[in-house]
Amino acid sequence: MTLPRILVVDDDSRVRDVLREGLSNEGWIVHEASNRAELLETIRTHDVDLITLDLSLQHEDGLAIARELRSFRNVPILMITGRGAPFDRVTGLEHGADDYVAKPFLIREVVLRIRRLLGTYRQPLLQSEPIRFDHSTLDPNRGVVDGPDGVSVGLTWHEQKLLQLFAMNPNRVLSRDDIAIALTGREWSPMDRTIDVHVAHLRRKLANMSDVPKMIRSVRGVGYVFTAEVHPVA
Repeated sequence: MTLPRILVVDDDSRVRDVLREGLSNEGWIVHEASNRAELLETIRTHDVDLITLDLSLQHEDGLAIARELRSFRNVPILMITGRGAPFDRVTGLEHGADDYVAKPFLIREVVLRIRRLLGTYRQPLLQSEPIRFDHSTLDPNRGVVDGPDGVSVGLTWHEQKLLQLFAMNPNRVLSRDDIAIALTGREWSPMDRTIDVHVAHLRRKLANMSDVPKMIRSVRGVGYVFTAEVHPVA
């Protein structure tokens, strides 16, 4: 089995030292970067399985880096940062990160969160066959939704799994618990807005690919319902 490669991105060498030692003790291969240029060079030359990212890099915007990463690489991103307020956590998730650990941290918590993210990304999608909804088609094998007039949009792993869950349960109200269990294998926490963030991202990507004004509708106090018509793929 190939050992996971973890890229630690932080401008504080002391933090990188702690993470390198702790993650190496798990048998993982650890790369380090102190800025955006080093990060991009590392992922260009190595097949990185997960990135830990400090949002407060010196003279650089960690949120912008997370958004840039998510635009071209479907790799799990774990924020490790001194910004500990709930608003900062949600902002990081909105920019493409998958999870959040606040400084000062326990290395064991970091290890557990990395294990969970690696396991999540390795899970098979709900089904591998294309799904047609409204005038668009989700191809899980490519991670792309092909819409009318040749328009296509790429999805992250979480967005693919979320869209599959909705399309396989059309017109059924799915609670946040239902969605959390399908996406992460654990129940939803009322303080966790991760699901809402993923739904918002998916809505924006699908907004111009359907005649349906909002195919993913909110059900107040419960969850969401997928209202687009789902067709079998011939």
